[in-house]
Amino acid sequence: MRSTITISLPEKMRKELDKTSEKTGIPRSAVIQQSLRDYFFLRKFRSLRKSMMTKASAQGIFTDEDVFDQIS
Repeated sequence: MRSTITISLPEKMRKELDKTSEKTGIPRSAVIQQSLRDYFFLRKFRSLRKSMMTKASAQGIFTDEDVFDQIS
């Protein structure tokens, strides 16, 4: 099911959206949908990373090298 929403954008952002849409041939709604997917993914990633960093630091894991040492 699809829903229609109305959003307001600053003029500069709307122009950039229009330019991107025209340049890529991707409709504005598809650009916005992908942007929201990326935003939601990034929020979830950051949340999971924060949770894992807390657990890792409690075990003395602070760097990529620490992770490598643990798994090798």
